[in-house]
This record gives sequence, C-alpha cells and structure tokens, in this order.
Amino acid sequence: MSDERPDPRLVLAVNAARGVSTASRKLGRGGGTAAPGLVADRIDPNLLGKISAQLSRGAVVVAGTNGKTTTSRMIADLLEADGAQVVHNRSGSNLVRGVAAAFAESSNWRGVPNGNAGVIEADEAAFPDIVRRVRPRVILLMNLFRDQLDRYGELRTIASMWRPALEKLPASSTVVVNADDPMLSALTDGLAAKRVTFGMKGLRYQLAELPHAADSAICQRCDSPLIYDALYLSHLGEWRCPVCGNQRPELDVTGHDLILVGADSLSLAIAERGGNDWPVQIGVPGLYNAYNALAASAVTRALGVVPATIQKTLAAFTSAFGRIERISWKNRSITIALVKNPVGFNEVLRMLVGGGSLAMPALIAINDLAADGRDVSWLWDVDFELLAGEGAPIAAAGIRGADMANRLKYAGVDNARIIPLGEDLPKALDAFIERIPDGESGYIMPTYTAMLAIRQAFADLGAVDDFWQQ
Repeated sequence: MSDERPDPRLVLAVNAARGVSTASRKLGRGGGTAAPGLVADRIDPNLLGKISAQLSRGAVVVAGTNGKTTTSRMIADLLEADGAQVVHNRSGSNLVRGVAAAFAESSNWRGVPNGNAGVIEADEAAFPDIVRRVRPRVILLMNLFRDQLDRYGELRTIASMWRPALEKLPASSTVVVNADDPMLSALTDGLAAKRVTFGMKGLRYQLAELPHAADSAICQRCDSPLIYDALYLSHLGEWRCPVCGNQRPELDVTGHDLILVGADSLSLAIAERGGNDWPVQIGVPGLYNAYNALAASAVTRALGVVPATIQKTLAAFTSAFGRIERISWKNRSITIALVKNPVGFNEVLRMLVGGGSLAMPALIAINDLAADGRDVSWLWDVDFELLAGEGAPIAAAGIRGADMANRLKYAGVDNARIIPLGEDLPKALDAFIERIPDGESGYIMPTYTAMLAIRQAFADLGAVDDFWQQ
C-alpha cells in the first residue's frame, strides 16, 4: 500500500486517532487506549480491516475468559523473537475501539502498519466483530468461564455469538482450541478452518471434585453430566460422556510433567502429536499460567516458530501489568494478581495457600464499576474458605470492600485477621504497605478498575511505569 495513493479516509482516521491519543496523555486523562479508537472508527469503520490486511504474516486473535492479556503478550514476544514486527493491543484494551486505537498508533500517517504481524486480544462480546473485520490467520480460544453475567450472559450465550463467526472462517485459517474445555471443543467441531487442539495430560495437580464455580461440566451433545478421568481447573480436564460416548478429542499439543514452584515459577513439558517433546520454564506461577504458556506455544508452533525459540523466550517472559506483577517499594516486595471471576480467584487462592495457610499479608480490593461488572454476588462462589483458620492478616478495600470483609467473615476467617481499609484505594495501599514488615512480601488481589487505581498509585510514587508505557 505504501506505493499506492493513500486512502484519504484511512489517513484522516489514523491521524485523528494519534492526535487524540497524544492529547489524552499530555492532559493526564489516561493512556489513550480507547478514545482514539472511537474517533478512528467513526471516521473510517474499515480502519481495522484495512490495516490488518497489510500484515504479511497475518494476525492472531486471542479470545477467552481468563488469561487473554498474558497469553497475547507471550505470543507477541514469541513472534518478535522469531523475527516478526508485531502490532499488538498490548495495553489490554480489547474492545473494537481499543484494537483500532492500537493499530492506528502502530501505523504511519498513511495507515501503513509499522509491523508485519498482528496479535489481538479480543473481548468476549467484541470477538465476532473483530474476527469479521480482521479475518485472522489464527484464532486462539482459551477457555469459557462465568464472568460478568450482567454483561456477557451465560456461557451458551457467548458460544452462540462465537459460532457464526467461526463458521465463516476459510480453510486457510487455523483455530487453536483448549480441548480440555468441553464447550470450546464442541464449539469448534466441524469447522472449515483447520483445528489444532491443546490440553493437559497426567498432571499431578488435580481437583478432587468439581468446584462450586465450575460451569460447563455437561455433555454438549446430550446434556448428561461428564465424567473426568482427571480434573485440573474448574471444568477443564480429561473429560468424557458416559451416555453418548462424546469425549475430549485427541490432542495435537499436550502439556505434561508440570511442576509448580509456589508463587514464583513453573516448568512444563510440551509434546506435539507425532513429533517433538520439549520442556519450558517460565518465571510466572500457577496452573493457569501453565495453560497460558501451552496455548501460546500451540499458536506459535502453528505459525512455524521452532521449539528452541519458544523455550528461550518463555524463560525470559515477565507478566503483564497487574497479572502476577511484582513491585518493589519501601523495601517490600508486593505482587499484584488481577481477580475478576470465581475461577480465576480460586486459582490465585489455590496458588497462595498451597495446601497450607496464607503466609503473607494480603489486600483484596473489590470495585463494581462497569469494567468490573456491577454484580459482585460472584464473590460468594469464590472458595474463600481456603483462607480460614490461622494465617496472615487480610485487608479489604475498594467500593465493595465492606462486602468483601463480610464474605471473609462468612468464610470462617477470624475477625481479628480482617482489616477494613475503606474505599480510597491509594490510602488503602499506603496503609497496607505499612502493615507489611520491613523486608517482607505482600499480595494484592484487585478487580480490574481497582488494579488500575492501585497501579496508578504506584506510578505516582515512581515505583512503576504507567501501563501504556510498558
């Protein structure tokens, strides 16, 4: 396109978006991750399609409930290590306007992208529209868990939105899917696009029974309860239907021999059907991050990235902002772990407690703004009972901090361990840090807008960069 006459509407949209982004940051009104896209989309609704069509290595669209931001960053890092120049909505702004803003920001004044590959994190509701506009080379479907029912509805509502978009994919596209999720397995069955399945096998880390927060542990063909030969996370695992014979499909990419090193790191072996078997080590913790690493590996292997590049890059990977992000301040080490639904929260608690008690002070910050979901009744589906008994103090803060403190009380946490810190999150953060002994560590578990407020407080102190600068 650079040798052709510029598209006037695209040029106007891109430059308007870039102007709004610059003004937003100079005025201190955020990172310019959404408003520029609104302006660009109003001027040229085809901006996203026009720019993405110029990416010679194509685009990857990442969708799912949990892990999208972290996995998208892994994929972007892996492609860059493979020599690609990646256009990516790295801030995590994942509606159409956020993706459009990121693509406009990553293009020159003519609307020519400063890259040859795209990685797009897509909101669940925005996924069909993003796929229609971008026409991706690869789609990654990670998981479907209950999240923000007031916005997304039940899981089958999301699946019914996604299926038409998937059915329109050509045979040249590839859908990489977590086959440990029964709903995603059914959703991707019989597509014209090539399907690549991934999942875990034979892990030592298993759940004894379906947790209360599990969602879709029923057969998608006959609605019978599924049997799990191994259950790993929520309803993810080695599943089969005893009635109609439906079962997890054969895996193309398998994760095995997982070792979790507390709240620090993990190692995992990855096997490809009929091919390689190779280990990865990564400096982020938790079973959910093992799934993220496996997903990123499956996607980039489908794009031709060799295992040695994947191993080296994942070994150097650091978490996205707020997703197991470690911050040093006042001789304390503070880890921020975003929590936004019961499944994700349970896995963070599972990692922190590790079969024992909470060893470090924790702050749980709960907001109920639009980006968090207005309905916080989901807190009652989280297994806070894991925190009962002896353990470190737990502070509760944010708009719904009182609700959080009440939930902890009903979970059996001793009232002496529960510390209410009010709605003002910067003040709550200061008070929490002062309660962490000098040289020790603390953990913060915030919802999305609470995470942004806490990170901004750290940025104001000079402890971290603003999220759009990372």
